[in-house]
Amino acid sequence: MTPNNGEDFAAVEQKWRRRWEERGDDATPASPRRKSYCLEMFAYPSGDIHMGHFRNYSVGDVVARLRRMQGYDVLHPFGWDAFGLPAEEAAIKRGIHPRDWTLRNIEVSRETMKTCSLSYDWDREVVTCRPDYYRWNQWLFLLLHRRGLAYRKVALVNWCPGCKTVLANEQAEGGVCWKCDAAVLKRELEQWFLRITAYADRLLKGLDLLPDWPEDVKAMQRNWIGRSEGATVTFRNERIPHAFEVFTTRPDTLCGVTFLAIAPEHPWARLLVAGTDREAAVEEYIGTALRRSEIERTSTVREKDGVDTGRTAVHPITGERIPIWVADYVLGSYGTGIVMGVPAHDERDFAFARRYGLPARVVIRAEGWTALPRGEDLAEAWTGPGVMVNSGIFDGNTDEEGRLKVPTWLRNKGLGGPTVTWRLRDWLVSRQRYWGTPIPMIHCTECGVVEVPEADLPVLLPEGVVNWLPKGRSPLEDVPEFVRVACPRCGRDARRDADTMDTFIDSSWYHLRYADPRNAEAIFDPERVREWLPVDLYIGGREHATGHLLYFRFLTMVLQDEGLLDFAEPATRLFNHGYVLDAAGKKMSKSLGNLVEPKEMLERYGVDASRVAMCFFAPSGDPIVWKEEGVRGALRFLRRAMDLVRARAAEVRAVAPGTPVPAGGADARVREGRRLCHEALANMSRCVESDLAFNTVVSDLMKALNELESVEAPALAADAGRAAFADALRVFVAVLSPMAPHAGEEMHEVLGGEGSVFRGPWPDVDPAALAVDEVEYAVQVSGKVRGRFPAPASAGEAEVVALARALPAVAPHLEGRQVVKVVFVPKRLVNLVVR
Repeated sequence: MTPNNGEDFAAVEQKWRRRWEERGDDATPASPRRKSYCLEMFAYPSGDIHMGHFRNYSVGDVVARLRRMQGYDVLHPFGWDAFGLPAEEAAIKRGIHPRDWTLRNIEVSRETMKTCSLSYDWDREVVTCRPDYYRWNQWLFLLLHRRGLAYRKVALVNWCPGCKTVLANEQAEGGVCWKCDAAVLKRELEQWFLRITAYADRLLKGLDLLPDWPEDVKAMQRNWIGRSEGATVTFRNERIPHAFEVFTTRPDTLCGVTFLAIAPEHPWARLLVAGTDREAAVEEYIGTALRRSEIERTSTVREKDGVDTGRTAVHPITGERIPIWVADYVLGSYGTGIVMGVPAHDERDFAFARRYGLPARVVIRAEGWTALPRGEDLAEAWTGPGVMVNSGIFDGNTDEEGRLKVPTWLRNKGLGGPTVTWRLRDWLVSRQRYWGTPIPMIHCTECGVVEVPEADLPVLLPEGVVNWLPKGRSPLEDVPEFVRVACPRCGRDARRDADTMDTFIDSSWYHLRYADPRNAEAIFDPERVREWLPVDLYIGGREHATGHLLYFRFLTMVLQDEGLLDFAEPATRLFNHGYVLDAAGKKMSKSLGNLVEPKEMLERYGVDASRVAMCFFAPSGDPIVWKEEGVRGALRFLRRAMDLVRARAAEVRAVAPGTPVPAGGADARVREGRRLCHEALANMSRCVESDLAFNTVVSDLMKALNELESVEAPALAADAGRAAFADALRVFVAVLSPMAPHAGEEMHEVLGGEGSVFRGPWPDVDPAALAVDEVEYAVQVSGKVRGRFPAPASAGEAEVVALARALPAVAPHLEGRQVVKVVFVPKRLVNLVVR
């Protein structure tokens, strides 16, 4: 067989792209019989798409095309997360309107994505900066307000001096702005919040109902929600009219309290010293502390500091007077913003007490102590278990018993009691920037805060002459025709709210809009959503774990409570794609200037070769290092495959699809080639349900191609050989097609296939074709291949795992470590996860 290296893949791609469009192959069925909703996180239109986007979207497209082949009705939409800071900053830099910059980028990116032949239903496209979309952001806000979940209050908020706007806690994690990396400061402003804390328990418990979400994402959400069991303890202070409440997870150490520490942002910090000789010193300290980032304040290496208020509080058990300090290692966002200082049993408190000469009192006696040490003799805090001492009626209880008995005693005495608190804080959604959804509220001096009537939605973002340069307050305040409005309740002069919404609101419900994107009467038709939702596969980066992925769960639960949805979780399966790295191992990004744009690769090597290379580089969840040689190799592979199909088309077309393959009778190479093709088929069927590791499928196909190319013409003369070969090549084309759709369609047609390969049936794996006596297993230790070994094909999991653990190349990597999980892929892989 003479290789044909002149295959015009560009012409093949144009032919099938045109045919798909003419037939409307990517259109979504009006009402699904057997639905599959495949969704990749929509894009921020900051320019043309890059290789990271191309990889992410290609992974989703492989799944969507395969699902169609498996007989599913597929919803595979796309849209644009079009509001937000980056577009505004880019527009300022270029002296153009954010709208023009955004829509131009969408046009460019959409054309590139169509060139990539991503099978999106473009008729369902959503663009969040268009009024027909953000009108429903505003409707949602009104719904939340009516349900008591949207409220306005004066609070110390996260302020980014770089972006000149406030940030939600999730956008200021670690005290650094998520967008510009500036150190986040605290600033007191009146802002809008969403009461996500009302759903904290449901958000936490719901994670247990998501077995197909990555464990690390669920762990990050659990940590961010942060359920803590402990006790509220009431101390008394004459300056504070309300109960001076402290939350602690160690009520067993209550009698060891020697000071109280209050966060500098806590309003009582100033109230305690107002009009006293300590006011100036405390005020100066608060100002300094609030200029520090959260990272600085909570650093374990930085020396703890604070200032004495000169005030005391009465201990609820001992009646002692306990000094009150302001200390910046205490955060107002945790518990009550006040902590009890127990130097003998807390490392931070110990360091703070040592610096300022505060006493330590031992109240937990460790097992093995021959004598109870004095507080001043401690070299470090004892944080381990023990028996309660110096604790009055609680002496002799273990620390665990004390954690139950002390809160109960406090409750009975009216001095506190058992408490559950959350790390999660309400979602701050006000933004002092122009390019976002206007908040649909009106401020009237007579009526207070009034909702914009639904009939008046959308409140349009003014697009005329607006100076949108950031100035620390909303630019919309300077647009009289926008701000000045009549109160809808009393008719008097009033003012619109000038802030815009956090753009995470836009992405918190877009998955629902795709089911009914052109509905002008409602946010969506519940019946249409019921047909398609929840999302069956959601693909995106794990960096969204405590932001978007939390918010869209929250809004879905709210809409369920409103009776619009019959499910609580938006996506049953979540997959985190890996990043694309440059040759130096750095993530490709615009800020680093190391992007490779897909257009160049597509023009040089074609869409199919680029897609196959992306699939082959690594499992879809792992990072890949972009190498152009990999694309060249994929192109050579496709050329060889096309050569084989064209050369053997006559023999294959002579065998009707579905013709039974007789047992035996075929040439050994034909049988081996068929075995490898069915192995690839079985692997592809497994991958789409699990790890999306399409690299192993490409590897299988390469092995199969090598074997099929070696088959000589005489081996196809007999019916048995011809039937086996025809089945093998048809299976080969079916498995290849989702990854190389144009080549797959062309091969399908050349072999006599009718209609689209993506509308034909997905082949069944023939167990007889897979029959072998011995198979080779790869052995991984925590994902790294450490060895290979042969095993009987009939061996079960226990036998194979035992052989893997005993392998000389593997055993050293297990020594002294615990195997916490075993991943067993029959006839392929054993992965021993250790810690």
